[in-house]
This record gives sequence, structure tokens and C-alpha cells, in this order.
Amino acid sequence: MREPVDVPIDDDVIRLGQFLKLANLIESGAEAKTVIAAGLVRVNDEIELRRGRQLRPGDVVAFAGHSARVTG
Repeated sequence: MREPVDVPIDDDVIRLGQFLKLANLIESGAEAKTVIAAGLVRVNDEIELRRGRQLRPGDVVAFAGHSARVTG
């Protein structure tokens, strides 16, 4: 897998579903719900099933061969 792309956020935390859209890894919130529930999204190399998981700077999200790192 390629090096993660850095994606800055405005606040201290962001929810996983929102971050997937912000990082352009998915198209919509409905898609976020579907791919997360299917176990296709990894946070820090672990499968994450909670769309509301709070991410902080340094966390790395991976989906469909792409990855993005939360930055402040």
C-alpha cells in the first residue's frame, strides 16, 4: 500500500464517516455506513465497524487500497 495522504481537520477530532468523505475515499455518508458495516475500513491497521469512531491527528484510515492520515 502507498504512503498515506495527509488530510488536515479543523477540530481536535473527526468522526470516521465524515473523515472518509473529507479524504475523498468515498462519495457519500450512505456509502460510509455501508463500507464500514461491511468491515472494509481499517483504522490504524484494525478493522473498524463504528462510523462514529472519533479520529485524532496521527490516526491512519485505509479503504480500497488507499490510506489517509488525520493531521491537525
